[in-house]
Amino acid sequence: MSDASNTPSDVSSLPAATPLTRAALEIDEYASTLGWDLPARLFALVDSAQLRRSDPKLAKQLGLTGSDEPGLTPIEQDELPSGMELDKFLGTIAWPDMIAGCALVVERLMLPPDAERSRPKNATEAQLADWVANHPKREEIRITAAVLRDGKRETALRLRSKDVAREVLTGPDLVPGLTDALLATFA
Repeated sequence: MSDASNTPSDVSSLPAATPLTRAALEIDEYASTLGWDLPARLFALVDSAQLRRSDPKLAKQLGLTGSDEPGLTPIEQDELPSGMELDKFLGTIAWPDMIAGCALVVERLMLPPDAERSRPKNATEAQLADWVANHPKREEIRITAAVLRDGKRETALRLRSKDVAREVLTGPDLVPGLTDALLATFA
């Protein structure tokens, strides 16, 4: 896991970051401008250079001008259907070939590892959700998970208690279940 503690506001200036990492951080930064307590958001990731070549008019509308440097352009999709479970919704997605990858932003509650010792035994899902929501050490997090068709993955985690760009954590294996689910949308 790497710490993006030196992340400037313009993530495109990160020389060591991969295009996927830059896209995840760009989406995280965008989501941070919208605030907290929002529904999940889905993004298609398009190869920026390919988009400039294949659809210059759309590329111009999206503000993509300049060189053919490698990069990914996130395009927010329609709002997810309300009331539908996320895993079921992801199972309904099929991406056209021009989509290089996708990203999802979700908010969740997280507990520290030592909280597992006090987990109620034989609790129902509803009881566990209530236990997590009321746990004194709970932490609200925003997860931006991004994947490419070729299997590359990246995740950006932002804690509500440290809601600044320099505190965003990044890494490919931070939320493997979520990135696996996103990769399955390309199967």
